[in-house]
Amino acid sequence: MGTAMADKQGSQAVDEGHSRPAGVDDTTVEALGELSKALETIHRVRGHLYSAHQLVGGADLTLDRVVKLLREARHDAMADRVEHELLGRNVLPGRWTFQIVEEFDDGYYAAFQEIERDAREKLAGGRRHIYEAEMKQRRRTHGMPGHEATPEA
Repeated sequence: MGTAMADKQGSQAVDEGHSRPAGVDDTTVEALGELSKALETIHRVRGHLYSAHQLVGGADLTLDRVVKLLREARHDAMADRVEHELLGRNVLPGRWTFQIVEEFDDGYYAAFQEIERDAREKLAGGRRHIYEAEMKQRRRTHGMPGHEATPEA
């Protein structure tokens, strides 16, 4: 839909799917926008946890070569220490990183996503990014190339 949608309060969005449902006030739209922003931050945190998981795993696998090289250089005591105290060690009590990311995914991450989705469903008919869509409509230069409301416009 190439034209802006407007509700009774005069708020505009770039298309129907991002338009503000009737009766939804500015504060609610702002609150949902902030909740969405917070969830986006948590998505980034999840990515960082997975990066840490992969980096720690890679470092642990590298220790196999470290142990081999130390033994070749006749540093058996140090090779034993790396092999027995560091290789395969938990990064947190009782946990390797795969357990940490699983607990994060199944606990905090899942709860955050569910609450954000529930808030959107109950307060804005499930619509996402209303705040951003209205901001885009306010900030774009109508009729200027590169400022179209949607790809179809």
